[in-house]
Amino acid sequence: MAILKIARMGDEVLKRVAEPVEDPAAPEIAKLADDMRETLEDIGGNGLAAPQVHVSKRMVVYRVAERQIPPGSTMKPIPWRVLVNPVLTPLTEEKKPIWERCLSIPGLHGMVPRYTKVHLEAVGLDGAPIDITAAGFHAMLLQHEYDHLDGILYPMRMTDLSTLSFNTELGETTFIVQRSPEEFVE
Repeated sequence: MAILKIARMGDEVLKRVAEPVEDPAAPEIAKLADDMRETLEDIGGNGLAAPQVHVSKRMVVYRVAERQIPPGSTMKPIPWRVLVNPVLTPLTEEKKPIWERCLSIPGLHGMVPRYTKVHLEAVGLDGAPIDITAAGFHAMLLQHEYDHLDGILYPMRMTDLSTLSFNTELGETTFIVQRSPEEFVE
């Protein structure tokens, strides 16, 4: 496995619609998934889309670790998942603003309106179907990563650019978003 280089905003790979994965069970796709997971472990992030590591393929690796879920929420940790060729559909018109940051836009964060409930269909590395209905933080995470597959970065979704800020302006050396337990639902 390997730690992969993260593409940064402005890189052409982040501006394109990613190509479908022809064979989810191909060894190179499994290796890419392993490398993406190792990269996320190294960085401490939640999710990573293949275009973020300079691979224009419709694939996402993500998880929600227990340490990231605030006390009092109903959400359970989500183990590592690999989503190949996902299709995301909002299940409501309701959107709520949520703080986001991105590995491809280091040092910044901003408030992004996201659908509160979504449905996602994909396949796994074995080609088996994956069907997810998500709300709250989980729904936001899926939307954020899915956007990368269509060449969209979170500032393009922001409706109030005055919330786009440097993490250091929070007075912290490491950016940690204080999240409400209500964002973390089953």
